[in-house]
Amino acid sequence: MSKLILITGVSRGLGRVMTEAFIQLGHTVIGCSLNLEAIASLQQKFGEPHNFTAVDIADEMQVKNWSQIISSKYDAPDLIINNAGIVHELAPLWEIEGQIFDRVIDINIKGVANVLRHFLPQMVAKSQGVIVNFSAGWGRYTAANAAPYCASKWAIEGLTKALAQELPPGMAAVSLWPGTIHTDTLETIYGDEKAAKYIQPQDWVKIAVPFLLHIGASDNGKALAIPTG
Repeated sequence: MSKLILITGVSRGLGRVMTEAFIQLGHTVIGCSLNLEAIASLQQKFGEPHNFTAVDIADEMQVKNWSQIISSKYDAPDLIINNAGIVHELAPLWEIEGQIFDRVIDINIKGVANVLRHFLPQMVAKSQGVIVNFSAGWGRYTAANAAPYCASKWAIEGLTKALAQELPPGMAAVSLWPGTIHTDTLETIYGDEKAAKYIQPQDWVKIAVPFLLHIGASDNGKALAIPTG
């Protein structure tokens, strides 16, 4: 059956390849990104019934307005994938500027909460749907020089487990470690040469999409990981 799938951060990386893969399989994708050009390109390429909007998920009013527009045109999402996130240049905590720390927290934690706050009620009313909050390896262990990012992803783990206890039967919220994939984010962390040794997004998505589509109510509260080998 065709699903209505909401994905944040669709302009590049994992969000972009997931968007294209889900559409190729016949699903309808609702997506957002900060990148105006990428959003326009996606809308032109795929068109209706898909819907792509420029939204800063860290801005709750933008998310609220987006949700109202989407809910007026579509049923409740079957699957929400909170993929959007940012990383920072690696450095000791005391050397990371406050505005950089704030932006990591605003997007990686508050952005997820904003999306859920404004899209979940429609799903809860139907007692169906799956929420996948992207975590990271650094949401389950830690590393020096990555304190803000680690803090944000550990928060996602806790937020997801608490949310799972609040959902009605028939729904699921899971945290997901997507694996270590050669993306712009990984290049920021590891550098170009080391990052290039890891699985490419176009190969990762062949494993990830079937995995995501099989997450169901029995997985509620689980901390999952894509089996990338």
